Amino acid sequence: MSDVKHISVKELTSKILNGEHLFILDVRNTDDFDDWKVEGDNVEIHNQPYFDLMDGVEPVEEKLPKDQPIYVICAKGGSSQMVAEQIAEAGYDNVYSIEGGMKAYSEHLEPIEIGKVSGGTIYQFVRIGKGCLSYLIESNGEAAIIDANRMTNQYDEFIKEHSFSIKSVLDTHLHADHISGGRDLANKHEATYYLPLKDATDVQFDYQPVEDGDEIKVGDTTIKAFYSPGHTIGSTSYIIDEQYLLTGDILFIDSIGRPDLAGKAEDWVADLRETLYKRYKKLPEELIVLPAHYMSIKEMNQDGSISEKLGKLYKENHGLNIESEEEFRSAVTDNLPPQPNSYNDIRQTNMGQKKPEDEEQREMEIGPNRCAIR
Repeated sequence: MSDVKHISVKELTSKILNGEHLFILDVRNTDDFDDWKVEGDNVEIHNQPYFDLMDGVEPVEEKLPKDQPIYVICAKGGSSQMVAEQIAEAGYDNVYSIEGGMKAYSEHLEPIEIGKVSGGTIYQFVRIGKGCLSYLIESNGEAAIIDANRMTNQYDEFIKEHSFSIKSVLDTHLHADHISGGRDLANKHEATYYLPLKDATDVQFDYQPVEDGDEIKVGDTTIKAFYSPGHTIGSTSYIIDEQYLLTGDILFIDSIGRPDLAGKAEDWVADLRETLYKRYKKLPEELIVLPAHYMSIKEMNQDGSISEKLGKLYKENHGLNIESEEEFRSAVTDNLPPQPNSYNDIRQTNMGQKKPEDEEQREMEIGPNRCAIR
């Protein structure tokens, strides 16, 4: 039997961010593939369900390249191993099974240095398989984490490697598309967990409320709360050292936030417009926007980070350039994309009302993020 190699999702992510050409065969069901897949500027990806390949690779053979590596992915890593073995037995070299499949890919966090703050550095953690973005701000050895994902061990490893001490953990809002790791991190590191007051009316745990204008010190760095409702009633942006604007799910690079994930689209659309067209308008155009999500790999900078100046977004982001209030209301309430998978269960988990086991949490998060309106 020909040898099948293995590649971790961390190695795969590095190749995607480095712009390497990759040929990927996805052997999940077509519906799952159409909903959510590996993306990248240099990624060539084909779908052929595993059940079509149980008797051999003939159904997909004409698509397989002879002169480059072939990477096979499935949901959890088992089917990809078997298909990769069949491809190798058919005479192909450099065949890889992607360890852990889309499940592992959806949970990998890639830390990228964004820039400097007073006494330290701000890092963006890119969850490339889900489109989630979280942040670590470090100053003089102290650190704060904002919009943490539930895979807290990856932050722990980064913190230990850099000898940081976590003092504060913050969420920009009550998330509905992924389970927050904020409380877990705060408890493990004996840090303070901050949550916007207006999003916390039904939470079942202790927290430090955040309101407009509050300032949180991390070393020499100042995190200032800037109330920005619209995605949720409590949505709060954070301004870091008057350099960076962490917008949560209100403003993205190529889109804007949706106001309907708590069933409040009609109520919150006015807040969304007020935030985007008036409150943010008063801020300096040189602020670097750092959102909590991105929708497409095309939004990535060359180093894999997601960021842009606020002034440029006001020129290029269509969601910031809809003059008519009626047209804006229609744009953000009509023809919305599907709700995130299990969004109501995720909200209840983030409120402490549900305590699902780890595997159930993974299943709740399966699929792409759907927090934006194109």
